[in-house]
Amino acid sequence: MAEYKGIKGFKVQYLSADPSNPIIGQTWYNSTSKDLKYTGVTTAGAWATGNNMNTARSALAGAGIQTAGLAFGGTAPPLTGATEEYDGTNWATSNPLNTARYLLGGCGTQTAGLAFGGFTPPTETGATEEYDGTSWTNSNSLNTARRQLAGAGIQTAGLAFGGQSPITGATEEYNGTSWVTSPGSLNTARYYLAGAGTQTAGLAFGGNGPTGATEEYNGATWTTVPPGLNTARGALAGAGTQTAALAFGGNAPPETGATEEYNGATWTSSPASLATARREIAGAGTQASALAFGGYTGTAYSNATEEWTGAGSPLTKTITVS
Repeated sequence: MAEYKGIKGFKVQYLSADPSNPIIGQTWYNSTSKDLKYTGVTTAGAWATGNNMNTARSALAGAGIQTAGLAFGGTAPPLTGATEEYDGTNWATSNPLNTARYLLGGCGTQTAGLAFGGFTPPTETGATEEYDGTSWTNSNSLNTARRQLAGAGIQTAGLAFGGQSPITGATEEYNGTSWVTSPGSLNTARYYLAGAGTQTAGLAFGGNGPTGATEEYNGATWTTVPPGLNTARGALAGAGTQTAALAFGGNAPPETGATEEYNGATWTSSPASLATARREIAGAGTQASALAFGGYTGTAYSNATEEWTGAGSPLTKTITVS
């Protein structure tokens, strides 16, 4: 009988924990869980339930990646500046925003985040803050104060677009110090939209109406990309880049967990939806590895966290024998 070593050229590894970055086809025995495991690939994208946030809330913002996420702002109510960091397993509370608010925009990473805009009743705000992995520091405000806007990019090259009041398509670029108004506005002025990508390759999708309108930004102007989302909706979240984005959650109405993938030209609906359908949700990460958290289910403010693994992504599987 052929042995694994003879087929693959090496023995099955005996490990106390799963490897942090296994390669496709790698096989090992986990002596802690007493399971024989291997790394395969997902045949379809799927959401998995993660540990809950410490503060349930909606209309918050997010930044970072699936294993190093950042959540900030929102309302339960009342409005909050609560900030939490996700390590891929648990959420830990950090220092709050200087300006508590909800319906704000965000971008960046867990150690270099950017928060901007939002609502501090009874007025919209343009307040901008930078996060260094520990605390928030006030910076220069948006030129157009607004709520229900979207963001993309990094802390030193951020992008803010859309929002209200009134409804606007105004776009602004952040250089690490100040915001500069772009000559290019969204072709479809809207609020409750989502964003992804970078300052020079941004993506806007969804919004009030609801709409599925999708537009790409090249650093100067926005171009409409038909067709839009398959499920028109507002108050959704996004992750990824201009050519590989993920849209999830939102209000169609009613609240939805619908998930779609964008390839730079069209959106494709995934058969997998969020386990908890919700609006005013936040997101982070990439098309292959995204994070969804918070939101409003229609009856309750949520602290639910879900992790997305995209089609074709590495996935650890357990070998069972019956």
